[in-house]
Amino acid sequence: MQDAPARSWGSYPAYKGRALKHVRDLVQEWNALYGFEYHQIRVKDMHTQWGSCSSDRRLNFNYRLYFLPKHLADYIVVHELCHLAEMNHSHKFWRLVAQQIPDYKKRRQELKRILL
Repeated sequence: MQDAPARSWGSYPAYKGRALKHVRDLVQEWNALYGFEYHQIRVKDMHTQWGSCSSDRRLNFNYRLYFLPKHLADYIVVHELCHLAEMNHSHKFWRLVAQQIPDYKKRRQELKRILL
């Protein structure tokens, strides 16, 4: 968990590098359990999403993830990693998420209460 509360977002240019390192560390940590192949990790100033996964296997994350409590950042990273196997929100996708984040529904609801 980072020091700043979720609603006190720092400016994108000031935090982009730190956010990218943080996200890369989380992706490495969680992907050690899944072993998925991806091509790139990017951090962006997203206004409506916490993350995305493209069909060309690029993982994109909102830089604001840096300010979230670790359990929520973990959920976002696992969610996007699982899209590398399932590019949808099918039952199979949610089972992959639940393998590592059994309380993903609770975390998802908590995340929805945080305004971007």
